[in-house]
Amino acid sequence: MNLNISAPGSDAFDMTGTDEFRSLLTSAGDLGIEHDPAVPYASRNIVLRGHRFHYLEWGRAGAPTVVLLHGGHQQAHSWDLVSLYLAKNYRVLALDQRGHGDSEWARDVDYSGGAMAQDAAAFLAAVGGGSPIVVGHSMGGRNGMLLARDHAGCMAALCIVDIGPEISDAGRAQIAGFVAANNEFDNLEHFIENVRKYDPYRPREHIERTVKYNMFERVDGKYISKCDATPRRLGLRPGQKPGDSVTLEDCGRFDLPVLVVRGETSNILAPDAAERLRDALPKGELVTVEKAGHGVPSQNTKGFLAALVPWLGRVAKA
Repeated sequence: MNLNISAPGSDAFDMTGTDEFRSLLTSAGDLGIEHDPAVPYASRNIVLRGHRFHYLEWGRAGAPTVVLLHGGHQQAHSWDLVSLYLAKNYRVLALDQRGHGDSEWARDVDYSGGAMAQDAAAFLAAVGGGSPIVVGHSMGGRNGMLLARDHAGCMAALCIVDIGPEISDAGRAQIAGFVAANNEFDNLEHFIENVRKYDPYRPREHIERTVKYNMFERVDGKYISKCDATPRRLGLRPGQKPGDSVTLEDCGRFDLPVLVVRGETSNILAPDAAERLRDALPKGELVTVEKAGHGVPSQNTKGFLAALVPWLGRVAKA
């Protein structure tokens, strides 16, 4: 059973009258994030490549389009505070990638970067409104790099958040350990406490308001992750197919503006690796956000927006 609200069918579902939206406005007020309480905001479903995807649409038609790709074991709602702010000036589309959030789990258990990049390319073609700007965090940033490499011309610019061709094995192992230990619970309080220990940047109130997007209730009363755990049960490693790895040499051929955003205390993207990525990109920029680790958009939303918004304004006008 879902703990959150989403569109039940093919028609858009207006989210602005829900308690979830009112809770989001409370979080935005607590964190001092500017927003328009009358912003258009809907939950939608779309079928692409034989697969049902859920996404959130913010803002008004006709505005420059920004597409948000979340990290692994996250979902479109992980961008809610960012989306709420950006919707003042942009049409924002936050996609639940396959096997995550309220999108369908892959029947072939293919969660490779290549499959997700093809999904994203199909999504951009279907609803992107021309050449959108893509912002991807972690796994979503990897998928954004694959888009830039394998689907050139599908977007106008790319923001890569705390990921790159060179990442820390220790950081990756730490994240994998957290994911493996947080798949099934008897109660949500246990999960909330685990997130608090893992992520010291997010206040408890914010974690409590967003936990419903990460878990659902199984028929036996257990709470389990909304991210498909089948690959782990089968001993598979998502994103490990040939061609899924993006190199610095690949990035040197990206013919579009790229912003790299790194969290100051990131355990995934080291400072020197971020600098090498920026230097490899023909039109690359790098910003480090203070008071944030790997989860930059949620750990320091205001800092992330301060890094992103000026760049968005420049590339949206180009």
